[in-house]
Amino acid sequence: MQIYTPPIKDYRFLIEALGCAELFEMEAFQDFDSETLLAILEEAGKFCTEQMLPLNRSADTEGLTYDPADHSVTTPQGFKDLYQKFRKTGILGLCQDPEYGGSNAPYILGAMIGEMTTATNKSFSMCPGLTNGLVEALAHYGSAAQKDTYMTKMISGEWTGTMCLTEPQCGTDLGLMKTRAVPDGDAYRLTGTKIWITFGEHDLADNIIHLVLARLPDAPPGIKGISTFLVPKINHDGTRNSIYCTGLEHKMGIHGSPTCVMTMEDATGYLIGEPHKGMKTMFVMMNNARIAVAMEGLGLSEISYQTAVAFAKERRQMRSLDPGKRDMDHAADCILVHPDVRRMLLNIKATNEGMRALGIWTAMQGDISLHHADEERRNHASDLLALMTPIVKSYCSERGFLNTSDAMQVMGGAGYTADWSVEQYMRDIRIAMIYEGTNHIQALDLVGRKLPASGGRAMRSLQKEITGFIRSCADNEAMNEFLDPLKDASKQLTELTMHLAAEGMKDQEEAGAIASNYLNVFALTMLAWIWAVQIKEALGRDDAYAATKIKTGRYFFHQILPERHSLAAIMVAGKQHMMAFDVDEL
Repeated sequence: MQIYTPPIKDYRFLIEALGCAELFEMEAFQDFDSETLLAILEEAGKFCTEQMLPLNRSADTEGLTYDPADHSVTTPQGFKDLYQKFRKTGILGLCQDPEYGGSNAPYILGAMIGEMTTATNKSFSMCPGLTNGLVEALAHYGSAAQKDTYMTKMISGEWTGTMCLTEPQCGTDLGLMKTRAVPDGDAYRLTGTKIWITFGEHDLADNIIHLVLARLPDAPPGIKGISTFLVPKINHDGTRNSIYCTGLEHKMGIHGSPTCVMTMEDATGYLIGEPHKGMKTMFVMMNNARIAVAMEGLGLSEISYQTAVAFAKERRQMRSLDPGKRDMDHAADCILVHPDVRRMLLNIKATNEGMRALGIWTAMQGDISLHHADEERRNHASDLLALMTPIVKSYCSERGFLNTSDAMQVMGGAGYTADWSVEQYMRDIRIAMIYEGTNHIQALDLVGRKLPASGGRAMRSLQKEITGFIRSCADNEAMNEFLDPLKDASKQLTELTMHLAAEGMKDQEEAGAIASNYLNVFALTMLAWIWAVQIKEALGRDDAYAATKIKTGRYFFHQILPERHSLAAIMVAGKQHMMAFDVDEL
């Protein structure tokens, strides 16, 4: 059974609470306002629920077919028709350049739709998601001719895109990459093997454009020698390019999404950006994907939560521990009366609503950093976006998995069976912690690059944001209940940041040992802040939704935010006990 209601009410609330109206004052978004965004979200939500969700389970069961004779991949039944319907909605080009057929909507709209598409059919959603990422890379680093050749067809969905990074001997450590590119006139000849390439081959579109990382003959060693190339499946003259799928991975989840081994033998490719500067191009696509992965973690957590709530409202087991809550018309009580069921469901609800708000706010910084008229405001938003990207990617994917596990636990044995689909959601979401740089890589990026960048400017920008919000609540006594723990959490984060800096300067291995726990303390502090922002908005309203929002926020502050203390204690313990073992003791 698959149950899903798009969270339109929460989107409406958050558009107001997070001050998204600032976006609509920018020249770039003059054709949009809150009601326009909500109208688009409602239509997108209907499409996800009515068209995408019905194929989610069947695609998981059917899987993919690979034909080694012609290297073709056949997607699950219904996907080809669904893709054409998806193209007609215009969702794919919503946030893209209107010069090439896009609608130039704010990126927050793409983030919200990304939550819904992932929730209803993660396997399918990955194809347009990767295409959007490649369009972003082209927009930043493609030549005028490359944009004219590729962008219109990709924004329309006529062609799709991939990102080809990983090789058998290297994943995170791209400096070990071996794929080579040899100049050949205006083009290049690429030879090498890439693995784990999502939608590297499929039958949904006529052409697939691959963003491939490779080395030129004069490339310096390491990541400083990586260049980026566009390698089409079908050449410009209509001939078949020599890039082929030579196998499919057999995976734990996302069975409707082809994860391909891609082999190139003198494949024709075109340099995008400057030689040996390919990491810049790759990171445009990668950072776009990291925020998308954060929304993936949220999306599957949300559909799992809704499924568990529906189950819990019907399932009867045992009697309430409170005699006053017992339903004597039945032999047992609905399991929602049991405190531990409430604990698990509210853990999911409170973190989901916090992650949704934080993900949308982070996406909004991307919109401001690109389009605000004031340079200082753009730079401030750019700092916040850079700092928050590894945090939301890591925390939302990890918490989303834990939440999905809790949803399964609420449902007991029924959750473990295929009947309710939560077991599929759990299999599908697990990859998010690995995608686009494993979560520990996100933590290392946070502590090794984002915090020290420009002398710690991003952290100062964030502190300015939080301090400004706290000052805005000075005359609001009802907020004190929430501001006090927020201030404590913010103070603790500052102390831990100083501890991390001091220990890391003495011993880089120490910083690596505590980075992941530090990131999670950081994330909890940001959730406390974004929950305080929501509560302030809710206190100014007089409706049932706002009242529930305040209750949910209160639950977060009392039941979830205290997790920071245990994480901090583990952080301070450092590396000594984990690094004390000899190799043969492990």
